[in-house]
Amino acid sequence: MTLDSRHALSSATNDALERIGSVLDGVEPWLVASTSGSTGQSRRVALPATALRASSLATHSRLGGPGQWLLALPVDHIAGLQVLTRSLVAGIPVREVPLDEGFRPGSFVAAARTLTASRTYVSLVPTQLRRLLAHQEGTDALRTFHAVLLGGARTPEALLASAAAEGIRVVTTYGMTETSGGCVYDGVALDGVEVRVGDDGRIAIRGPVVAAGYLDQAGRLDHRLTSRFRTPDGWWLTNDAGRWLPGAKPPGSGETAVPSPSPPRIEVLGRLDDMIISGGVNVAPAAVEPLVQSWLASWYPAHAAPAEVCVVGLPDAEWGQRVVAVIAAAGAAPTDSDHDALRRQIREALGPAAVPAAVVLLDDLPRVGLGKVDRRAVQRAAQQQLNGQAASGPVA
Repeated sequence: MTLDSRHALSSATNDALERIGSVLDGVEPWLVASTSGSTGQSRRVALPATALRASSLATHSRLGGPGQWLLALPVDHIAGLQVLTRSLVAGIPVREVPLDEGFRPGSFVAAARTLTASRTYVSLVPTQLRRLLAHQEGTDALRTFHAVLLGGARTPEALLASAAAEGIRVVTTYGMTETSGGCVYDGVALDGVEVRVGDDGRIAIRGPVVAAGYLDQAGRLDHRLTSRFRTPDGWWLTNDAGRWLPGAKPPGSGETAVPSPSPPRIEVLGRLDDMIISGGVNVAPAAVEPLVQSWLASWYPAHAAPAEVCVVGLPDAEWGQRVVAVIAAAGAAPTDSDHDALRRQIREALGPAAVPAAVVLLDDLPRVGLGKVDRRAVQRAAQQQLNGQAASGPVA
């Protein structure tokens, strides 16, 4: 399965199209895609044609129909590969944003102008959206898309609000390589996909989009490793924590979301191994970060790029871990008394265990891939800064 195009594509993109096409045509048993390895361990995932096709069809059904895709992501991970898969399944030529010199708003604008279909889509990560919103022509280009899929990292509410204020339709996505990419859009599972939250908060996913499993070094299915994550009845156990939003929880503890006029919406709280345990209490960074963002909003003008926040846990001899809020923002820094106001706000909303013991300011947040925050690197940077402050005086 191939697509003819008058517009030249990079060799990496053409190679990926050929790989995907051979799977969709039944020549190869599965597409091999690597996980991000953001926690230090990357695995090779086997995605059969049935999963790739089911994901593509469900995506177009949710968005309102097939359309032309603009590729703005690398094709060495699932998000970029799925842009190509959707294009092949729809039979509509893909266009590409050159990324050989990194992501540049000007290149995005030029590539967007080459789209010719009546419906157009693009998939981005939050860092790309932030850069485009800071670029007038980039913002104008985003308005032309019928949907802008946004995934790869949790998106600050302020960034989503900025996009909405510009008339841009952003659809937040959740998924992973093992689910053929995004399978939950704006908190609602795609058609045919089931989601449940276990008693321990772990998200599990079942449906036609789920991978065949992991491969071993010889390229065969590693049944032993796969069985650690895939249950006999087809549920894929993720490493992510989640909760049903108020009023949206399915009946019964841990039960699967069922179709309804207002389908249940899930909130992803982040990786289970990112959970902070302070004094025996579990603290989800994703619950604390929006409160820090809200507190920061009064410090930075509405036209400025939203400050970025990453909440991490650092070792603590008394409490096991302490909560630390790491902020990357330009301009004047909040004072110690302002930090006290933040702590009061979080204590009232989430309880004392979630209150940051320190606030750390960085020029930027360390990242992996195309903009995903590297939480392990953030922890190291925060610890180094706090160690330096402790040597010279009290910390914030």
